[in-house]
Order: sequence, then structure tokens, then C-alpha cells
Amino acid sequence: MVFGRSKNGQLGWPAGQSLRFTDHSITDILDLLKCTILKMKLYKKTGDRVDHLEKLFLAHGGIMKTCELKEASYYYKKIQSHIESGKIERVRQGYYQYVGEDSFSDIPVIASLFPDAVICMESALDYYGYTDRTPAAWHLAVKSTSARNRFRIDYPCVRPHFVQEKRYPLGITTAVIDGTEVKIYDRERTMVDLLFHRNKVDSEVFNTAVQRYIRDPEKNEAQLMRYAKVFHVERKVGRYLEYGCSKITDI
Repeated sequence: MVFGRSKNGQLGWPAGQSLRFTDHSITDILDLLKCTILKMKLYKKTGDRVDHLEKLFLAHGGIMKTCELKEASYYYKKIQSHIESGKIERVRQGYYQYVGEDSFSDIPVIASLFPDAVICMESALDYYGYTDRTPAAWHLAVKSTSARNRFRIDYPCVRPHFVQEKRYPLGITTAVIDGTEVKIYDRERTMVDLLFHRNKVDSEVFNTAVQRYIRDPEKNEAQLMRYAKVFHVERKVGRYLEYGCSKITDI
């Protein structure tokens, strides 16, 4: 079991389970170490008193833009002072997050910074319960025309997937995670992505996801095949649905 991010956004690994290296775990571990260091900085105690600044950030979902802070009479010097004191943290140019014990979820930050992003791949597998391994970074799908530099941030840890514009909207739905509504690919799109990127996914993660999807009473095989045709993986999908993973060794 590789340690990663729990469903409430916290980092760590399940109690009583040891860390095990896999073909794809080195990158995940580096992402996790980076995130863990940042989390230690972000979640240090700032006092028990609920002050005006905390209430202000809570009213904005935990993250605010520079213009919103200015509207509340928090100008440059005041903002810098709160950064130096550890009360707020700049997460991207023009965006700030309140640093407090309630700031455990990355989701409000992701929703604010990347409103066009769709939770996908391993992060979607985690949401649907198709994997026991929570990813160290949030996997986000965006259009291939999206600017790359917008994802160069220290926190939260994200891994963007740049998708062809005609494929991007396929299977988008919404989910409420940690009280925040976000875009996420549905079960069928998630499984098609998994097959399309088969060589980039850890074998254990892949096999577990396929078996759990097959047993999922909420699966929609007709929808799955429609998506598969768009990605030209319908033959693979058909064989996995018929035989599962155990009898297929050459796909």
C-alpha cells in the first residue's frame, strides 16, 4: 500500500500498513514529500481566537483573490504582514489561503484556482472507490489549449492532463467533495481514460479498478462502449467486460 492523500484531503498512509515501492510510486512519493512539507507549514497553529481575517476567508471558502482582500480593506502591506506572521499563504499569483486548523481540504483551493478542471484518472478512481491507493497529487483534466504555467504552483499538489478539446467534455459530471461542488468524470469516462492510458498506470491500480467497476451495480456498460468508440478502445473494453483482468494477458 502506497501512502497518499486520504478522502478528506489529509496526507499520510493507512495505519498498520507498510510503505511498498512500485513501478510508478517514485513520482508519487516525491509529490507526497513536497506536499507534506508544505502541509506542515500551512497547518501550524495560529491561535484559538477566531478573528476577522479567518471569518473573511471562511466566507470565501478558504481562498481569496487580491482584489477581494482589497475590497475588505486588506492592502499590500497588511497582506504581507499576515504572510510573514503565517496567517495566510500565497498559493498562486493573486490568490491567498487562510492558514488554520480547518484548512485541511485542498478541494476549495482547486475549485477556485482551476474552475475548468475536471477530476480524473487516479483521483476519480479514489472518489468512486475503485482503488485503495490515494494519489499524492490531484489529477485534473483540462483542455489541451490551457496554459501550462497556471499549474506551476507549490500548493495544492496537482498533476494536469491536457485533453483534446473534442474529448474534454465527454462524461463530465459533478460531485460534492468536502462540501464543495467540483467537476469530475463519471465512472465510464474514468475507466475509458484508464484503458486509453494503460501503459502509464500501475498494474495493481489498473486491475483493481477494472474488477471493481465490473462488480459495480451503478455501472453503465452502454455508456462505457459509447465513450470507448470515441477513444478507439472499444475492443479492449469489450474484452475486459467479458473476461475481467485475470484471463487477459495480451492487450
